[in-house]
Amino acid sequence: MEEEIQHRRPIRSFVRRTGRLTPPQLKALQDLWPKFGLEYSDTPLNFEAIFGGSAPTVLEIGFGNGETLVQQAAENPGANYLGIEVHEPGVGHCLLKARDAGIDNLRLLMHDAIDVLTHQIPTASLSRVNLYFPDPWPKKRHHKRRIVQDRFLDTIADCLGDGGTLNIATDWADYSEHIDEVFSRSERFSCTERREHLGESPLDRPQTKFERRGLKRGYQICDWCFTRCANN
Repeated sequence: MEEEIQHRRPIRSFVRRTGRLTPPQLKALQDLWPKFGLEYSDTPLNFEAIFGGSAPTVLEIGFGNGETLVQQAAENPGANYLGIEVHEPGVGHCLLKARDAGIDNLRLLMHDAIDVLTHQIPTASLSRVNLYFPDPWPKKRHHKRRIVQDRFLDTIADCLGDGGTLNIATDWADYSEHIDEVFSRSERFSCTERREHLGESPLDRPQTKFERRGLKRGYQICDWCFTRCANN
């Protein structure tokens, strides 16, 4: 029984969809991945070597089509941006946008975020983590798949430096309540700001394509900024 538990598959917060790659996306994965892509391994990343200098590093988990990630990287050339996404069409689209924007402060990983956070992100190396509109897993039996859980917060806190921030947005009311509940138990984060709105005032971020789709359906947005507590 003990051996069976040890070999049980981990709960993933995503399902790897088999979306169809367009020819430009496929070509981007072939031609641009060597420039912008990083391969997964269990060795911590050296951001100074990867980006060619020392700068604050911002991580976005689940960047979708990557348009807002590229926009933020272009608007903040003094920071380094790292994006994680598992769906190839979104990664391909992001690569095309990064090329068109002419930026060099962005790198991408195509792997499970929990694995990356646990094995590749050095301790206290990030200044900010963005988690915009994660899958809400609305059915109760799937709530265990939601990425925002107690253990996730501890993992993020290990990766953030003191005073670093975790920024989250969702348009799913039940997930919003879940996020509030999980953070209420954490001693490693304090809520700097919580903002409910209808798209007119996102919290220090661009509006996303997914967000605009939800707003058309009448969904309310909730944004948070959580700050990592010092020495905790």
